[in-house]
Amino acid sequence: MHRWRRYLPTGFSVVGLLIGIHFFCVSLTPSLLPRHPVAQGLLSGISLAVGYCVGVIGLGIYRFLQLREWQGRSAKIARRVVLVISGVMLLATLTRMAYWQNTIRALMDMPPVDSGYPTTVFAVAVVTALIFLLSARALIGLSGKLARALQRLMPPRVAVVTSYALIGILLISLINGMIVKRLVRMMDETFATIDQAIDEGMEPPLSLFASGGVESLIQWDEIGKNGKRFLLNGPTSEQISELTGRPALEPIRVYAGYNTGETLQERAKIAVDELIRVGGFDRRVLVLATPTGTGWLDPSAIQPLPYLHDGDVAIVSMQYSYLPSWLTIAVDPEISRRSAKALFDQVYAHWTALPKESRPELYLFGLSLGSLGSEAALDLFQLLGDPIDGAVLSGPPFPSRLWQQIVAERNPGTPQWHPVFRDAALLRFMNQEGIAAPPDADWGVLRTIYIQHASDPMVFFSPSLAYSKPHWLGEQRGPDVSPDFHWFPLVTFLQVGFDVPMATAAPLGYAHNYAPDEYIDAFIEVTRPRDWTEEDTAKLKAKFADFDASPL
Repeated sequence: MHRWRRYLPTGFSVVGLLIGIHFFCVSLTPSLLPRHPVAQGLLSGISLAVGYCVGVIGLGIYRFLQLREWQGRSAKIARRVVLVISGVMLLATLTRMAYWQNTIRALMDMPPVDSGYPTTVFAVAVVTALIFLLSARALIGLSGKLARALQRLMPPRVAVVTSYALIGILLISLINGMIVKRLVRMMDETFATIDQAIDEGMEPPLSLFASGGVESLIQWDEIGKNGKRFLLNGPTSEQISELTGRPALEPIRVYAGYNTGETLQERAKIAVDELIRVGGFDRRVLVLATPTGTGWLDPSAIQPLPYLHDGDVAIVSMQYSYLPSWLTIAVDPEISRRSAKALFDQVYAHWTALPKESRPELYLFGLSLGSLGSEAALDLFQLLGDPIDGAVLSGPPFPSRLWQQIVAERNPGTPQWHPVFRDAALLRFMNQEGIAAPPDADWGVLRTIYIQHASDPMVFFSPSLAYSKPHWLGEQRGPDVSPDFHWFPLVTFLQVGFDVPMATAAPLGYAHNYAPDEYIDAFIEVTRPRDWTEEDTAKLKAKFADFDASPL
């Protein structure tokens, strides 16, 4: 054991500290989103600890290979000079934080900050790094003691490997079995309470065309907070007529809550029975909307939609979770796919049994985890004989397999954040700059639009950021990505990973916060409303210009 440990420094390593400081400085540079000083401190502290570990491990390997080390007085002087330079670099980057944060804020139309709060960031970072490093040293010490005990039973090198393996397994089991599970359980209970909370004035709808009313198959108390908001807050036929000047129908809204059925299949059947009861299959447009992890349907998308079709619209949705999308992805990434597929199969089976000339146009909608779920319904082999009409999918999260494949096979020369796929007949991509498609492109039978912002970490996070520079950080980058954002091994992975939980905190129209005018353009392109004019579009966008759609 002692022969192995002699390659590692006994005190704090100068090499580890130098690389840790470099990681710390890089972590202060811009990523996709502006950060609160405490969040920045946590990120920088973890980066410092990771960099320190990289330095220590690298030095250990160097010594193990018995390569020549620089010794003597000149080496000591060089180390001191490098430490001074690193200290100056640290101070310089801390003082530049406000500038870097403002490069992102300017792109997102946010007011500039006067300070990056370097003292707060530095203090939080040092405490965070010390916690991680001291914990690591304690584990190494524990492994050493265990190895010495095991040497009575096995050869020394086997004892070393076994001790580290046992401590690693114990640590992983402890984290997964106690810390993570308890944290997830606590958050699960918290968000379940939020989901069942009743806002003041949230009474069951009086409309016969919304779930939760007197004649509904779905009880009001089975529906969570976000589902109730969806059912109560959409436009009425009178409001639609007021904007368009044309007669309008009352839009149909069906929502099966998390407690509507014990299984996804049971929940889906109740939702479809409810949809049949209220006449959803008699409308001109039927939208199957998959919510986010909290059961939230983005009103920036859902509320403008009925205006486009004079209220002749039915929207059906089903809740599968009450955790935020980023947490649901970590806990159960497949749940949205299973839920969307369960509802789609029931809707599609009834829809295909109807006469083609009189059944509604069928579309899919999903934001974030809802987009991930909706992709499961886009099984082209299932749809080949009788395809649906299209889909609008926004903010597809990074585990989206279909999105990954399409982006990987994009046309050469088109950027990852605004790609063109083949002849653009089947699907197109859209951002703040519009829809990416060749000028003479024609739509096919099934029309799909992905809306994505280059600044959306939920879309562009990837484990490969730890070791590979992404295409979206090249010279051709999105309009809302800072020119000072540069890739660095491991640190960029941590930066964008920290951005993911804060993705919805950006202003409307940036990151994971999609704007009504983007949805309006996308739904016009995909659903092709009848008798709709550019003047109607301008009026509808003006109505939703200052719309606030804060997600739970």
